[in-house]
Amino acid sequence: MTSQQTSQQTSQQTSRSRRGPLHRTLAGAAVTALALGVLAGCGDDGSDRADDPAPAGSTSSPGSTGPSEPTTSDEPAESPSVTTEPDPGETSTVPVYYVGDSPMGPRLYREFRRVSGDPALGAADMVAAGVPADPDYRAAFPVDGSFSSVRLDEQAGLIIAQVPDDRWADRPADMSRKQAELAVQALVYTVQGALQSRAPVQVVGEPGGPAVPMFGIDTDGGVANVDQLDVLALVSVTSPESGAEVSGTFTASGVASSFEATVPWEVRDSSGTVVLDGFSTAEGWMDRLYPWQSEVDVSGLAPGEYTFAAMTDDPSGGEGPGPFEDTKVISVG
Repeated sequence: MTSQQTSQQTSQQTSRSRRGPLHRTLAGAAVTALALGVLAGCGDDGSDRADDPAPAGSTSSPGSTGPSEPTTSDEPAESPSVTTEPDPGETSTVPVYYVGDSPMGPRLYREFRRVSGDPALGAADMVAAGVPADPDYRAAFPVDGSFSSVRLDEQAGLIIAQVPDDRWADRPADMSRKQAELAVQALVYTVQGALQSRAPVQVVGEPGGPAVPMFGIDTDGGVANVDQLDVLALVSVTSPESGAEVSGTFTASGVASSFEATVPWEVRDSSGTVVLDGFSTAEGWMDRLYPWQSEVDVSGLAPGEYTFAAMTDDPSGGEGPGPFEDTKVISVG
């Protein structure tokens, strides 16, 4: 943090007293509104969950909402039927996981993206060949491609992802085992979020066929999502999105697992100087990622480009690996 919590609290309280309009544009993703939704992150037993603001209006029908991620209950909300054929003309908002750097090495960061037709298939294809809206992220897959289908087989208790060829079967020579595992987890977290199910993911080469490996990792019986504290970034910004235009007071939100649930944030100018700071208190910490939210008053800033950054608190005084951080470039009008 750049100042003591007392001064941060004063800054936050001051920003909450003055509210103004928020106007947003997305870089690469046409998500038009944000409302409270859910992010589930869980260990192999599927027991852990975390809420996070998620976009509303995810289909092309006015007032409709599309898939969020699995809810806090054991049964996911709006569980899709494996017999339902998606409308090719419909668009949905889906979570897509990309790779970003952290003090503990590469981790997964989530973006919400618009896809047409089958949400799960569109989300999987975004993992395989999509370009992140945030330039700090990168695709987990080293070779572009697309999936043939992605479906939830409720009887088998598996998400079945079918590939059209074997381009992802073997691990490339320049890809480490850890990178391969992270790429598979990017797929797992993404399709689980799109289908609102924490079922393990099995990859096949043909309908009803045997499991095939992905980047040298066996998928027979399904690959479960790894505990989120081991694979996801420990702080993530859902709003503002990369490239957002803001004015007055806007709501920043995301998820984090930060010491004593304290999530510091900063607004930096183009030189990197901190021009605003504050903190949010997340709904929990330690065992998983929890939602955080804060009002940020930019009405006193000159128009221009800034960077919004959210961080984990670092109680080690520099003795540990350092705080996690997620940044978004914003334009203040």
